[in-house]
Amino acid sequence: MPGPMEGAVAVVIGGASGIGWATAQLLAAGGVIVVIGDIDVEGGRKRAVELGGRAEAVRVDVVDEESVKAIFEGAKAQHGRLDIAVNCAGVNLPGFITDLEAQTWQRTVDICLTGGFFVIKHAARAKTAGGSIVSITSLNARQAAAGFAGYCSAKAGLAMLTEVAALELGDRGIRVNAVSPGLVETPLVEGLTGVPAIQADFTENTPLGRNGLPRDVAEAVFFLASDASSWITGEVLDVNGGAHLRRYPDVMKHIEAMQ
Repeated sequence: MPGPMEGAVAVVIGGASGIGWATAQLLAAGGVIVVIGDIDVEGGRKRAVELGGRAEAVRVDVVDEESVKAIFEGAKAQHGRLDIAVNCAGVNLPGFITDLEAQTWQRTVDICLTGGFFVIKHAARAKTAGGSIVSITSLNARQAAAGFAGYCSAKAGLAMLTEVAALELGDRGIRVNAVSPGLVETPLVEGLTGVPAIQADFTENTPLGRNGLPRDVAEAVFFLASDASSWITGEVLDVNGGAHLRRYPDVMKHIEAMQ
């Protein structure tokens, strides 16, 4: 039986692992042809094999605008259309403001915010009209965390960029939204979930009492990518078990207590 989005074409940036991989799986199951874009192209190729004939992998580095431009232009040229773009690329390089090196700050902003700008820009250029662009922001787009200056600032910027892009692209029927996860069990946060005190603090401050799983976020991305959300744009959707209702754990304090 054909999936609900049979024949659509999606580019999933960061699709080799974590939330991106869970998203690629759901899209492929829905009948979408998936281009997995990742700096880990070998990992992406292995994932594409797992998805069978509905996927391919292309190396992309979100801080390199030409690389981002090429993946979207290539997908459009090969498949004749581009319907969905999902950006899951991100990095958190922590440090207190007074100690933070400029290059560390810049690296975080380049990947999380400027990379998001490149993805939206070139996905929109590759589209004729219609379709969906979805970015992954973070609970830290709205909740400050000591030691996360670069990450919080970049993710907050990405949330606002989502709204601006929705305004600019609405007349072409392109919907631009974002999903804002809390603590999700991905390779990016293994250093947090592996510390019992940090994990306990996150659990205490999450009303639903558990970490998220990549599929929890991917389901929300799938909804925003599909026609089921055809009248939704400029939305930053919290998917965090209610963690935005409480406080963000003091991760750096826990780390310092271990030293």
